[in-house]
Amino acid sequence: MRTVRRYLAREIYRSTFVVVLALLGLFTFFTLVDELDTVGVNLPVTSLFYLQALAMPTRLYDLLPIGLLIGTILALAGLAQRNELVILRVSGISANAFVGMLWLISVPIMAGALILSEFITPAAEIKSSEANMLLRGRVEGGMLNSGYWFREPAKDGGTRVINVGRMLASGNVADLKMYEFDRNQKLTVMSQAKTGHFDNGQLTMSEVTQHKVAQNSRDFLSDAIVRKDPLMTLEQSPTRSIDTSLTAERLVARILTPERMSVTALSDYIAYLNKNQLQADRQIVAIWRKLSYPFTLLVMMTIAAPISFMQTRRGGIGAKVFIGILCGTGFFMINQLALNVGLLYKWPPVVTALLPNTAAMVLALATMLSIEHRQSLAAMKVPYMFWKKSAI
Repeated sequence: MRTVRRYLAREIYRSTFVVVLALLGLFTFFTLVDELDTVGVNLPVTSLFYLQALAMPTRLYDLLPIGLLIGTILALAGLAQRNELVILRVSGISANAFVGMLWLISVPIMAGALILSEFITPAAEIKSSEANMLLRGRVEGGMLNSGYWFREPAKDGGTRVINVGRMLASGNVADLKMYEFDRNQKLTVMSQAKTGHFDNGQLTMSEVTQHKVAQNSRDFLSDAIVRKDPLMTLEQSPTRSIDTSLTAERLVARILTPERMSVTALSDYIAYLNKNQLQADRQIVAIWRKLSYPFTLLVMMTIAAPISFMQTRRGGIGAKVFIGILCGTGFFMINQLALNVGLLYKWPPVVTALLPNTAAMVLALATMLSIEHRQSLAAMKVPYMFWKKSAI
């Protein structure tokens, strides 16, 4: 059994490596062609290659499940074409044992995918975001036309709303606005700063202009009396520092796709959102999806098993690979649909994350068991058919 498992592992690893490498190169080439229009003085070709190199781990993270599915189908279909799967079945390896071997073979891939998901991809995404901000002066994720918005409680019991116009590298920001409200949610101060820096739990703003609203501002509008006291006072200062719960990491978390973050960073960002009474459903679902990512690879290998057992006369390797591509694409669409529907109808995060994987696993196992059952029935009819033929 160990020899058979090693042989299957070698075939599957080799096919999967070739398929993933081909998909990675193909998608990178298409992205490079699409981005060539952005090449100019500020973004030379070498910088574009650098950005694409930083995008490789994220692209690998996205392509690994379907690459594993196609690679496993290619390996097993090749074994079936050479009648090696028939030899395995005749030697007494049942469908359950065969699926169990595939699951054991997937363990090293799942371990590598966990390292990719938790360490390599988040680090590459942060580097890619910083490079985009440095080379292109922008980063797209989570940005409104007015910039990025954050809300947090102030020490005096009020509320502080921070608007970041542009994010720069290394925790620096630009075009900063801050609105401070008292306990009664009345605006007291509106500050504008040219630049800012988040470090050690503090926000240090430079070239600050403060607009302080008078405490009795409502009285100014309640009657037509002209008052001597100003409604608003203007103050300018070179710097201003405030204590804040925002950090450079949480700023980056705002612009990254939740699935591209590490579980540790996601947990920290969810704690920040919950503390400030902000919506965190998307991030909670992302944690469950990241935890289920290795299970997704297991599902892909399980789906490949019944496809590879298709009879060759019903379609060769090309037909099986085409079916695998359809299954992988359909699974991706259903997974994304479940995410959107789950967020829309407030499904529990664990259901939103695990429902497509669980349904695909049950369907694949049921198909594999039906193949096993059909073959057993056919084997039971063989003696009767030979007996009937000899009688004639």
